[in-house]
Order: sequence, then structure tokens, then C-alpha cells
Amino acid sequence: MERSLQSNGTNSLQRWTAPSPHSNAIRKNPSRKDHQKVQSSKFSSFLDLEPKSKPEPLDFDVPWFSPADRARFDVIVIGAGPAGLRLAEQVSSRGMRVCCLDPSLLSMWPNNYGVCVDEFESLGLEDCLDKTWPMTCIHINDQKNKYLDRAYGRVGRKELKLKLLSDCAANGVKFHKAKVWKVEHEEFESSIACDDGTELKACLIVDASGFTSSFIEYDKPRNVGYQVAHGILAEVDHHPFDLDKMVLMDWRDSHLGNEPYLRANNLKLPTFLYVMPFDSNLVFLEETSLVSRPMFSYAELKKRMVARLRHLGIRVRTVVEDERSVIPMGGPLPRIPQSVMAIGGNSGIVHPSTGYSVAQSMTLSPFLAETIAECLGSTRMIRGTPLYHRAWNSLWPVERRRSREFYNFGMETLLKLDLNGTRRFFDAFFELNPYYWQGLLSSRLSLGELLLLGVSVFGHASNPSKLDLVRKCPVPLVKMMGNLALEAI
Repeated sequence: MERSLQSNGTNSLQRWTAPSPHSNAIRKNPSRKDHQKVQSSKFSSFLDLEPKSKPEPLDFDVPWFSPADRARFDVIVIGAGPAGLRLAEQVSSRGMRVCCLDPSLLSMWPNNYGVCVDEFESLGLEDCLDKTWPMTCIHINDQKNKYLDRAYGRVGRKELKLKLLSDCAANGVKFHKAKVWKVEHEEFESSIACDDGTELKACLIVDASGFTSSFIEYDKPRNVGYQVAHGILAEVDHHPFDLDKMVLMDWRDSHLGNEPYLRANNLKLPTFLYVMPFDSNLVFLEETSLVSRPMFSYAELKKRMVARLRHLGIRVRTVVEDERSVIPMGGPLPRIPQSVMAIGGNSGIVHPSTGYSVAQSMTLSPFLAETIAECLGSTRMIRGTPLYHRAWNSLWPVERRRSREFYNFGMETLLKLDLNGTRRFFDAFFELNPYYWQGLLSSRLSLGELLLLGVSVFGHASNPSKLDLVRKCPVPLVKMMGNLALEAI
């Protein structure tokens, strides 16, 4: 799963860079809180270790914007994460003049991205996967496992960013290293002001700067759920995972047998382990709260991870990288239309039930780019409000909005399930025809297919699970039906 809230990223099954020379340093003055965490687990843990990998800037000859250049563009893209660069590349390939701004343009993306291999193959990006597994595994409990015949891959962040930068440069995209402070609009043109004093103008501003952006407006309360995770890429003495399988979700809780407080909380608010094994001594491990509201305690998440690794007999020698991930999920879409376009984490395309977004951003960018090029490249030069309307509705046509309401319904249902309910749900979900569970995870089912999926999940569910769903689904279901009715008006 893809896990991270970053200002320059977007976070399909979605989720390193090559290790850097390391220091393997232990904190000289660990805080009292760190000591308490280690003592609570009764053994020295990975929490004591400093990551050895230090992010290094990319070595790429960027075509920078110069004050001598014409300061008017067709499109300005704010943010050079996967979604921003992909859209800049797609729009510029259609003959549009594009400028992309980011204060950390050549920095490596800090997120770990994982995707289903077929998703990147369909985009022609399979050469940007630096590791693949032919099968995925889900541990429902200590007695039941599921093996999914769908290949999974880790995105090579360096490879993908260099590819997108190179394609953008070949298409004539200009780059500017700055933070955007202000966006203003006139009837047919918008302008931005940067923290370095630079002012640029364009027919359309696209914000791809992530979840925390202040440029995208909402007309409803943002009652989002949160996916929270703590992950480490670690060198270990050994680990118990099969090298030909990645572990999508491990819901087992036997590691909490000697932790009564943690176990009681996990029964109510469960977390799972996500694993990408690279070899017998290198593995990515991530403890994850699938969705919570309010946000799940990050301190408790790390305690659970310490207990889990201890139980699995995993002794971490070195933390190569670590990451803290917070992904807002679900809630209302941005106001449609509005003067600033969005793509990526702040556009609403993060999957409300899974937290995935990278492959979806890659997939939808060409459709948005085509609409933009049709408007700005036409002899009538469609700009202003008609342009905003067409752009937003190309990203969010009515059918896709309706499907998203179902995904929100899924998220609201998951929020109400405890550990046993969650286990029973996924046990039934992955019994479905692969067309349906794969389609839901990759956001490619129609509303009709999603409704059929919902009925099928109920049909495959055990009697206790059916009772659980009947008791906990009505409120989210009524909310979904009300929102679908509003969309139909």
C-alpha cells in the first residue's frame, strides 16, 4: 500500500531508493518517551536506530525558467510529485507551454510506493518497477491465509522521477525552484506569486502539491478518515517471509499475547503489517492502521510494531530508511468547478477504502491533459470558467463521482468494524471473482458493478459477518444513497 503524506507527493495497489553509505548510528540521548517504548517491549528495538540512508538530490540537468523567458504559460503545475510531473509531461506532449514549480524539485520522493504490476504495465511504466513479486499474501488470522494471483511491484522512485523529468524536459517544460505563496485570478488568466518574488501567469493553474494545499476549496466539511503507518526498510539477521510473495495485510494478533493493554485496543482498533521482502536480510516492514477517525495514535502504532517484530523473531541490525505516513481518505470532493485545478492527493482521487492514489494519478492525467489541450489549443481558445468546468468534469465525470460514493461507503463501513469484523470482511472480499476485487482496488468498476460487488461480499460473508454488516452498515448506506440521489439531480 502506498503510505505517506508529503507536500510533493500523491500516495491500485500503490507504494525506496537504493541504500546510501550508512552510519548505523544509535541515538546518544534518546528521549524518556523512547526509553518507555523500548522498556514496554522488554527488548532493545529498531526505535533506537537512526536511518543510515540520507536522501541525495537527483543529478539531472533541469531546464530552469529564466527571468529572460516569457513569463506566460498555458499551464502552471504546482508540485513535482508523481501526479504533478505526470500531468506536466502529458500536457506538454500535446503542444502546451508548461511551467512546473516545486521548492524541492530535485529531492528524492520520500514515499514508498507499491502498485499492482498490471497497472504500471498498462501505462508503459513497467521499467520503473525495481522489484516485483509474482504473488501477494494476506494473513486473515493464525489459521487462515489467502494467496492472490496478482503480481505486485515496488516503484523505483529514482527511476520514475528521472523518467518523468526527462520526458518533461524533452517536451519543453520549464521548471522553477520556489514555493507558491499566492494565486490570483482574472477573467481569462491566473497569476502566481512565489516566495522568491517571481510572478508567473497562465491560462490554468493546476495544484499538485498534496493534501495540505491551501489553494483548493471545499464547500462541505472535510470529514476524512486517516490511514496511519510507520515503516522501515531494514537489514535484519533473518525474517520468516517468503521471497516470492509480498504480504499485503497481516491481521494476526498473536504477537500481543503478552501485551494485554495493546491487545485489548487492537481488538477494537486493529492494525496490520505490510511486508515487502527483498532478500533474506533486507525487508520493508510497515505497521498500518487502514482507516481511523480520529487519527490513530502514532505512538501506539510503533509499540504494536515493536511487539510484532519481537514475536516474529526479527532482529533489526540497521534501519536503512524509515517513514511516517498519514493519508487523509474519503470525505467530500473539492468544489466542482473552481478556478484552480487539482491532481493527486488534494483532488479527491485517493481511494477512500485503501489509500492508494499513485497509479490512479498516472492513469487519469492523460484524460485531463487531453481536455486541457482541446480547450487551450482550439481556435476558439476556451478559457476562464468554461475551461475550469471542462477540466474538473473530465477528472470527475458523474459516473466516477458516483463510484467514489460507494468507496466512501466502504470506508465508513470499515471504520465501524473491530478486528474480528475486519478479518471476516476481508475473508469474504477476497473470495470474490478476481475481476471484482481487483477492479475495486484499482478503481475501475462502474457503480453498477460496485453495487453487485457489495451484494456478492454479503453473500460470501459468514453468518457472524452478515450480522455485523447488517448492524453497522445502515447509516453509511443511507448516507451513500442520499449523496447518489443528489448527484442525480
